Amino acid sequence: MKKKLLAVLAAACMMTAAFTGCGSEPAEEELQGNLTLAGSTSMEKYCEALSESFMAANPGVTVTVEYTGSGAGLESLAAGSVDIGNSSRALTDEEKSGGEVENIVALDGIADVTAEGLAKIYKGEVANWNELGGEDQPIVVIGREAGSGTRDAFEELLEVQDNCAYAQELDSTGAVLAKVASTPGAIGYVSLDVVDDTVNALTIDGVEASEEQILEGNYILQRPFVMATKGEISQQNDIVKAWFDYVGSDEGKEITKKVGLIIPQ
Repeated sequence: MKKKLLAVLAAACMMTAAFTGCGSEPAEEELQGNLTLAGSTSMEKYCEALSESFMAANPGVTVTVEYTGSGAGLESLAAGSVDIGNSSRALTDEEKSGGEVENIVALDGIADVTAEGLAKIYKGEVANWNELGGEDQPIVVIGREAGSGTRDAFEELLEVQDNCAYAQELDSTGAVLAKVASTPGAIGYVSLDVVDDTVNALTIDGVEASEEQILEGNYILQRPFVMATKGEISQQNDIVKAWFDYVGSDEGKEITKKVGLIIPQ
């Protein structure tokens, strides 16, 4: 009788195993849903690369990113209309007091087509390149629109806030790069990861915008790329948590480096 009972129990386990696997761990549920981000235009190249790779790894998730500018992105986060607010500058104390948390995901150098006397150029005190040893050509000062994280970081680092004499204020990183490339004598600031051979990225005080110089703090025009959340990452939903896990993974770090940004230490 005992032998028969044991045989029945064993058979029952084998039958159950055919459906669920005796003693096996349940399969991890696939993420399903949407992830929304909004903010910095300077972070477009980075976010597009991350989004494409993240969605490939998580087919059930749709990532939507709007490039509205850092200030607008943080306002959308505060209003609860997006999961993450992208900012190409550090958050202000006022923003942090509202519950926004500054999650630094990368470091960026603001590559400037410039020379000695940069602050004077932007304040309008130097108007021709010949005053700096260059050609006899008027300087056309190009900048970003009010509310741009790149502009805020640039003006704060140079201590020229609200004191710049811009010839034109443009609404995206790409627009500034294109305008400088097509305008003789123009100068403008853009994110390091978008600089190409259409412009000349000059050194500042003899220091190039390289990863080593930025990490050591020798290159003065550097700023964080922030993906802000309302509350700590641990308080977010599973998709947001998975996003930040991915950003910090080996694959995410490889994307950070591939687009020309620097992994914070």
